[in-house]
Amino acid sequence: MKMTITSIRLRSPFKFFPLSLYALHILRQLKSTNYVEFKKTGLWTMHYTMTLWNSEEDLKAFAASGAHLEAMQKGANIATEIRTLTIDAEQLPNWKTAKKMLAEQGKAVFF
Repeated sequence: MKMTITSIRLRSPFKFFPLSLYALHILRQLKSTNYVEFKKTGLWTMHYTMTLWNSEEDLKAFAASGAHLEAMQKGANIATEIRTLTIDAEQLPNWKTAKKMLAEQGKAVFF
């Protein structure tokens, strides 16, 4: 299985509102896929997600289509940094472990 951990650092607390709208559409899209497990957390300008997938093909199909693709294309409007890590995993870790893994191994895009 594949696990993806993502963080997004918002440009300002006010960017939470457009983030929430994107997230609503992305969650609707996610529910129509073959994901195994999903978690989210966040506060102020830092927000995180973790998703566990049966296969890399399912993950890539989700990431490259629909609401997720549209939100990624608009990421620079709301974020200063988006960081991701995709690895093999059988289950999602706790948030402390996930955040450490993301900080140490994640790939960042800065806007």
